[in-house]
Amino acid sequence: MADASFQEEFLETHNAYRAKHNTPKMTLNQELTASAQKWADQLLATNTMQHSETADGENIYGMSSSAPIKPTGKEAVDSWYSEIKDYKWSSPGFQSDTGHFTQVVWKDSTELGVGLATDGKRVFVVGQYRPAGNMNMPGYFEKNVCPLA
Repeated sequence: MADASFQEEFLETHNAYRAKHNTPKMTLNQELTASAQKWADQLLATNTMQHSETADGENIYGMSSSAPIKPTGKEAVDSWYSEIKDYKWSSPGFQSDTGHFTQVVWKDSTELGVGLATDGKRVFVVGQYRPAGNMNMPGYFEKNVCPLA
């Protein structure tokens, strides 16, 4: 389960990346956190990587190791944000290989929830976002995925 320090680091990492894009900070939402936690627990129980049925935005991160893992609130967000290198700024829109990045910096998303499930060897982190990002209507990506400031 994501303790308070994990949640805070997860939120702070999102907001640090969002600041680079002149995008407002998000706040932690306990309802979204409960939902994200429930889904992270489900992913660990079934050992699968799949999205939930939520109407909110959602990013999922998973890793496994033969050595014990102690995840931080920064790792998943760093992984998602690293997709920026593949984002096609000259042709804004949804791209399957950059959807995690665009959700992290999506300007209209204002609330965030996080779930963490681990058995020490496997880790699943779920981020849920409200309102959902990656809305693929004309002009939405241009308005919500701002270039680096």
